[in-house]
Amino acid sequence: MIVLALIGLGLCLGSFVNAFVWRLHERRDWVKERSECPHCHHVLGVLDLIPVASWLSLRGKCRYCHKPIPDSPIVEVLVPTLFVISYLFWPGGFVGVGLFQFVVWLACVLLFVILAVYDLKWFLLPDKVVWPLTGLAVVYTVGTFFYTYDVQSLLGSLAGVIIISGLFYALYKISKQKWIGFGDVKLGIPLGLLASSALSACMVLFFASFIGVLASLPLMITGRASRKTKLPFGPLLIAGIFIVQLFGGHILSWYLGILGI
Repeated sequence: MIVLALIGLGLCLGSFVNAFVWRLHERRDWVKERSECPHCHHVLGVLDLIPVASWLSLRGKCRYCHKPIPDSPIVEVLVPTLFVISYLFWPGGFVGVGLFQFVVWLACVLLFVILAVYDLKWFLLPDKVVWPLTGLAVVYTVGTFFYTYDVQSLLGSLAGVIIISGLFYALYKISKQKWIGFGDVKLGIPLGLLASSALSACMVLFFASFIGVLASLPLMITGRASRKTKLPFGPLLIAGIFIVQLFGGHILSWYLGILGI
């Protein structure tokens, strides 16, 4: 039942992500204004807004002007998928502090998807999403401390911020904004807080870089990208924190086992 509830909630929020990203970029009022086709500006009805099903039934085209719908159903499927994976592999349990962390984590996942989609489309991490995410990360960190009174975890979160955001800030200044954008520096703050330790923060950077290499190699081999091609790093960092948050402990145990430690 919980999985089904997360799927339903995720589908609705996935549809919200598509609408929110477009309205944020177009500086539209996402609360008062109704959804509309970006081509013909026809206000969309209920049948046009059913997650995934509407896109499939219309074959990816507007019901009114028949032009391609820019929103991807992949996003609508991605959110519930991440919700369910988070539930199935949540390492902290669902009692007390574990339940608190899980609820805040789901809210963070929603903002992660918004940031990833926005960065992939326009190479920008908007402050209107990064700062609320930072607020959630602060709630996650402070709430965890008041549940556990674990000073080590609190210090670990601060160390995570220094490692991720501090490293990016150094690269930002050294390269004179050529290697990395300041949005990544700001994104490093909530990611460092959520990492909750220096080691986990380093793992986030490792997996983000590793995934970046895996994604860029096929593009370079086929000639669709070169060493000078810019790739949005925000989605890679988000993938890194997702992996570390859910599987970091298992991965670390596996690696230490190989080393015989």
